[in-house]
Amino acid sequence: MTPDDSEVDDAELMHRSGAGDEAAFGTLVERHQLRVIGTVAKMLGSPEGAEDIAQHVFVRAWQSASRYRHSAKFTTWLLTITRNLVFNEIRRRQRAGWVPMENEDGSPMEFADPGAPDAARESEKRELHEAIDRAIASLPDQQRLAVILRRYEEMPYDEIAAVLGTSVSSVKSLLFRAREDLRTQLAAFLQDA
Repeated sequence: MTPDDSEVDDAELMHRSGAGDEAAFGTLVERHQLRVIGTVAKMLGSPEGAEDIAQHVFVRAWQSASRYRHSAKFTTWLLTITRNLVFNEIRRRQRAGWVPMENEDGSPMEFADPGAPDAARESEKRELHEAIDRAIASLPDQQRLAVILRRYEEMPYDEIAAVLGTSVSSVKSLLFRAREDLRTQLAAFLQDA
């Protein structure tokens, strides 16, 4: 912090930051980084990743500096950015099934995971569904449509034939070739079953 910036209020420093004054923004970072890091760590329930998210908060603040309007306290505005980024991180971690690996004191966390077999089964199931979707997507158009209409829409052969503008025997042939192709593509999954 330069001696003259230590007396300048946050709103003025943001105004100067918006004009491209990196030193003014550096002063804001020095003033508020511990507050942001602490808030992030508390919201996450762990210090894991708090500094990274705090860095993103300040990057976002710098990028928004030219649009900053002094309608509320600077810290309110900054902590609103913090909240939004932390909520995004929480949602990301929930989707990823993130579990912290350290206690607050830095010691390794010990935990039992009674749901691991269920989690593993869910992961395998999700992987299989994704593989099936990819395999179906790779089929030629007519075969893909026939499979989708038969498997997911549960249409009878004659209705599929009408949709495709072909005969029932042609639909049966399309489905046979599609099933053979899918069986080949999904062989690794079929062996495990």
